Amino acid sequence: MAATTTLGFVLPTGLSPRRGGFRVSLIRCSASPLTTNSTASGLVEKPWNTYDARLVLEDGSIWPAKSFGAPGTRIAELVFNTSLTGYQEILTDPSYAGQFVLMTNPQIGNTGVNLDDEESEQCFLAGLVIRSLSISTSNWRCTKTLADYLTERNLMGVYDLDTRAITRRLREEGSLNGVLSTEQTKTDEELLHMSRSWDIVGIDLISDVSCKSPYEWVNKTDPEWDFNSASRDGASYRVIAYDFGIKHNILRRLSSYGCQITVVPSTFPASEALKMNPDGILFSNGPGDPSAVPYAVETVKELLGKAPVYGICMGHQLLGQALGGKTFKMKFGHHGGNHPVRNNRTGQVEISAQNHNYAVDPASLPGGVEVTHVNLNDGSCAGLSFPEMNVMSLQYHPEASPGPHDSDNAFKEFIELMKRSKQSS
Repeated sequence: MAATTTLGFVLPTGLSPRRGGFRVSLIRCSASPLTTNSTASGLVEKPWNTYDARLVLEDGSIWPAKSFGAPGTRIAELVFNTSLTGYQEILTDPSYAGQFVLMTNPQIGNTGVNLDDEESEQCFLAGLVIRSLSISTSNWRCTKTLADYLTERNLMGVYDLDTRAITRRLREEGSLNGVLSTEQTKTDEELLHMSRSWDIVGIDLISDVSCKSPYEWVNKTDPEWDFNSASRDGASYRVIAYDFGIKHNILRRLSSYGCQITVVPSTFPASEALKMNPDGILFSNGPGDPSAVPYAVETVKELLGKAPVYGICMGHQLLGQALGGKTFKMKFGHHGGNHPVRNNRTGQVEISAQNHNYAVDPASLPGGVEVTHVNLNDGSCAGLSFPEMNVMSLQYHPEASPGPHDSDNAFKEFIELMKRSKQSS
């Protein structure tokens, strides 16, 4: 009997797909186009993109995809980001080094890209995974399409995958290593072996994203985007910012609050930083495992108590270890611009931007260290304070690029911390 195919099932001719009428066997919903050669078969080339890429995860799942951006094969850890927009800030966030980012918002690319929204001078993530690539751009600030931007930056991108199904898999199984490839010569088995033979845990990712020499930061927030300016007293404070993968908007916000900033590499000696006589020290965000950079933890220890310090994201985790606490890898981390956080001191709830796979274990912290903020999604530690040494930190991103501005007052708190320290000295 002849057979027809519909909705991924093989149906005998003349029978309708109803329960009990016949046996059905599940097949792949789309034939593998990776081996299709329309020229050789004499068919006219299709006027739309075909499935020319694969995402292979370490759990054995294989996801056919369509590529945009650069070709090739890359290996990384796959995480999902729940932000609705802000993909350009995500692409240029150094904290995503060693990771593929899957956007849960289905349509990406409709606002294009522009130079004003970059958080660093290059893209550090390994690839972008999305459901639907917008066929047009509509934004007055747009200078080029997302696909052109990725191609210029030699960054891989894939689309037309079931990102909802992949996200559920990551939430259930945890973050997974994977391989993105457009190379048809590589078999699924080879790509699977690659994904299972690599691990992001224990790798020093900070060294590759940190600046190589100190420099002065002078740019403030564009007046068009500035806010909270009425609460500033006009005083100036000298800040040393340790670059573990720092985002530009952290520096812009500090500068807008009156800070004179010197950015230094992750390996910059504490003794040299103290010679600059700083009013405060910032430990920035950055990628990867804080336990993989013991040199950074030692630097933080040497600076504790010498000047007020403020840690953001990776900086928060390094402070947690330097104060005697422990950090651990989360199941799938926090990545997005919509995470609720409670300020334990005020009872207020902030909607925050977050990007981290590791967290500080509050039970491991010594006496005197206060957990100031808690993530309301899972109860994890989102902020610390140690008044005895003028320490404050946040696990999330108060600079909000991308994300809401609820937490911007944290920069003001750092200013007040430096102000009180100067008055008491």
